Amino acid sequence: MAFAISTRNAVAILVTLLLVSARPSSSTLQQDFIHCLVDNTDMAFPIRASFFSPDQNATLFKEELESTAQNLRYLTQSNPKPVFIFEPLYETHVQAAVVCAKKLQLHMRLRSGGHDYEGLSFVAENVTPFVVVDLSKLRQIDVDLDSNSAWAHAGATVGEVYYRIQEKSQTHGFPAGLCSSLGIGGHLVGGAYGSMMRKFGLGADNVLDARIIDANGKILDRAAMGEDVFWAIRGAGGGSFGVILSWKIKLVPVPATVTVFTVTKTLEQDGTNVLYKWQQVADKLDEDLFIRVIIQPAGKTGNRTISTSYQGQFLGDSNRLMQVMQKSFPELGLTKKDCIEMSWIKSVMYIAGFPNSAPPEALLAGKSLFKNHFKAKSDFVEEPIPVEGLEGLWKKLLKEDSPLTIWNPYGGMMSRISESETPFPHRKGTLFKIQWLSTWSDGKASEARHIEWMRDMYSYMEQYVSKKPRRAYVNYRDLDLGVNEGESDAREWGAKYFKGNFERLVKIKGEFDPENFFRHEQSIPTKIG
Repeated sequence: MAFAISTRNAVAILVTLLLVSARPSSSTLQQDFIHCLVDNTDMAFPIRASFFSPDQNATLFKEELESTAQNLRYLTQSNPKPVFIFEPLYETHVQAAVVCAKKLQLHMRLRSGGHDYEGLSFVAENVTPFVVVDLSKLRQIDVDLDSNSAWAHAGATVGEVYYRIQEKSQTHGFPAGLCSSLGIGGHLVGGAYGSMMRKFGLGADNVLDARIIDANGKILDRAAMGEDVFWAIRGAGGGSFGVILSWKIKLVPVPATVTVFTVTKTLEQDGTNVLYKWQQVADKLDEDLFIRVIIQPAGKTGNRTISTSYQGQFLGDSNRLMQVMQKSFPELGLTKKDCIEMSWIKSVMYIAGFPNSAPPEALLAGKSLFKNHFKAKSDFVEEPIPVEGLEGLWKKLLKEDSPLTIWNPYGGMMSRISESETPFPHRKGTLFKIQWLSTWSDGKASEARHIEWMRDMYSYMEQYVSKKPRRAYVNYRDLDLGVNEGESDAREWGAKYFKGNFERLVKIKGEFDPENFFRHEQSIPTKIG
């Protein structure tokens, strides 16, 4: 798809102009990389526009580095920075980037949406020099209603995918994430849960095909990569097997009318007992109904309480929703007045935090509604947490400045898919998943205190969550679980993310990328033990 070039000389002139105009301090690595790109692809476009380096323009480099990064904790002065950022315009440019990084022995980090919780898509703590290949310009989406499918390039956001689907049909959707600014490339490779998971499973459960670039720079589809690799990339997390170029996803039917609601209960409104009941019913409710709980302190200092907000999406009208709730979860006290009927696309925006007045076109902005310094962890729960356990948790939360925890229900389709169907193993027997967050705005000044609180709270909850192993969600990356370093055993953190699937992932990695070109602190290793 690259533009044709008339002569080799035209390209050489472009390169020369770039190199001559660069300041003397401009990175030799970048110059070598550009020369290599020219040798390996048709680069008939303004090369300067696709490169960002601190030597060329420190301001533009900083803006580009920070453009999609969600966790500001990894954008401090002390964090390692890439030698440069390269934004390919075409798939052939990504191929050439892989070939050139390998040739020049440059470590490569891949970024589609920048949402990696530990910043692994734009920071490399222990490997230098490194470069970031940013896929945000590769965002084409082609929806084909006749085959109930769509191809989405890695740089497209989840919100853009939703928008392009609803542009063609009000009764088709896709069961992926709740955060609309997620890059679809990195999102699906970790599993991708969303508000329709109880009805249709994860986003990764609804992937039909993919196109990736391997460590040799070759583009492979499902048939060419083989079923083992296709299995691995649907849940193993990003940055281990290759560059995801695009996904072919299966569209799912959605009703013309979807109902949403938010009901909040504080401790003074019997919030603890209502939450205890939610734990008992959330995974057993009608599969059209998804009710997550957003839990955080509320009120002024000295008079704070705990707020539990029940945010629901129901694939149907409010009349049927009220029947379901009165039968299965009357304790919440949902009323018809709480219910808002809307289209599926508007319900997605509601869950994502957009105001009701925002048009669907707001999804095309691709801007994160959440940027902060934060530390996150995750858990899976198999038995209801008792009231005394919840009361202990409230005490912990009230000690922290800005904690947040979100509890997402499982059951339904999630219980019917085998835990070995994809690398994502958290299926039957899981009542709900927990995301733990602590956020702060003063950077390094209070970071140690907040991380210490998070670890203490996590330790307290150990008695109430999954065991042997204590499980975690790979898209909520947590380097506290372990890293690929020296002779450390990756099985410890690998089992938490993937359970028994980890050994198969290691075998596939060793065969597909034996030189471990695609790697990071928690990438799948080529061998263990």
